[in-house]
Amino acid sequence: MFKRKKTTLTAPINLTTINDPSSVITEQIKTLRTNINFAATDQKLKTLMVTSATLGEGKSTVSANLAVEYANEGLKVLLVDADLRRPTVHKTFGISNQRGLSSWLGHQIQDVNKAIHPAVGNLFVMPSGPKPPNPAELLGSKLMGAFLKAAGEQFGVVIVDAPPILPVTDSQLLANKIDGTVLVVRQNVAQKVAVRDAVAALKQAHATILGTVLNDVQSKHHQNGYYGYSNGYYSDES
Repeated sequence: MFKRKKTTLTAPINLTTINDPSSVITEQIKTLRTNINFAATDQKLKTLMVTSATLGEGKSTVSANLAVEYANEGLKVLLVDADLRRPTVHKTFGISNQRGLSSWLGHQIQDVNKAIHPAVGNLFVMPSGPKPPNPAELLGSKLMGAFLKAAGEQFGVVIVDAPPILPVTDSQLLANKIDGTVLVVRQNVAQKVAVRDAVAALKQAHATILGTVLNDVQSKHHQNGYYGYSNGYYSDES
C-alpha cells in the first residue's frame, strides 16, 4: 500500500516554503509546525485537518506549505485534498486530477496507490479526483475513516486540506475521524460570528481543535502577509 511512483513537480503555486525558504512566511510556517507539535503533546498526531470558517481564508495555502515543512523535518507526509468541491492541490503541485480521493472512495479505482503521487522529498500528495455528486457522503463514509487510519500507519503525518466549515457539512463529517484540527482565520476577511459558528460546529462534531492560524496579518515591520498561531479563538475584544 502507498508505493512510490515517479512524477514531475511543475510550477508550484504559493509554495513559499519551497520558493523562498528564508522568507518571513516560511519562518511562520515553521513556527506553526512547532506549535502544532506542542499542542498535540498529549496525543499522537497522525492525521491533521486544516479548514476555515468560509471561503478565501487561505486554508489550502497553509495546508500545502505546512505539509512541505513537515516533510523537511524528515517525516514521510501525505497531503490529501479532501475539498472535493473546490480542489487546489493538483494545481499547486502540477499533477493530474483525473484520479484521486473521490476516485478511490467512489470505487472507480481499486488500488489507492494510483491516486497518490510523490511531490517533493518526503512529501506525497493525493488530489481530490473528479468532482463527485455526493462529496459529503464520501467524506463521511466508513471507507474514508479506514483510509485515514491506514494512511496514518503508513505515513508520519497525514495533512487533510478540508472544505470550509460553514458552507457545507463535509468537514464536520470528517472531524471525528481526524486526530487534530487547525482553523485558518484570515484577517479582514473572516467575521467574528463566522469563526464562532465554525468553532461551535467543530465542537459539535467532536473535533479535537488544536488552535487557530491568523492568516494574512499585516505588521509595521513586514508588509507581506504571514501566519500567526494561537490556541485560543476570536472574542469580542479587539
